[in-house]
Amino acid sequence: MILLDTHVLLWQEQGDRRLGPQARRTIVQALDAGQAAVSAISFWEVGMRMQKGQLALRFDLDAWRRDLLDQGLVEIPVNGRVAARAGLLPDLHGDPADRIIVATALEGHQLITADERILAWPGALDCARATE
Repeated sequence: MILLDTHVLLWQEQGDRRLGPQARRTIVQALDAGQAAVSAISFWEVGMRMQKGQLALRFDLDAWRRDLLDQGLVEIPVNGRVAARAGLLPDLHGDPADRIIVATALEGHQLITADERILAWPGALDCARATE
């Protein structure tokens, strides 16, 4: 299963050109196969950014979430194992959402991201660059 970083989910939904053609194809194929996922923390992150005025999105966040799930996107919950792993990740920056997303990916998913801090992390993470 592929795991979309929060910004990748937004880019995919908005048709943002920063999402590269290879990444876009991978996401569409995974969605069609029921193999595309996001961490539940991504919806929290979008809500926080909307609340702070960092995202100018004008939609009901929960309705958008339900629509994405109805379209086949899989939501991976944040459980205790993921939370514990996220807290203990060595050498990864302190952003809590990123730490939870990385910990979720370490459960056996390929993470699609453009976050250079995550891509440069020396841990054993299966990553694909979102801009390719």
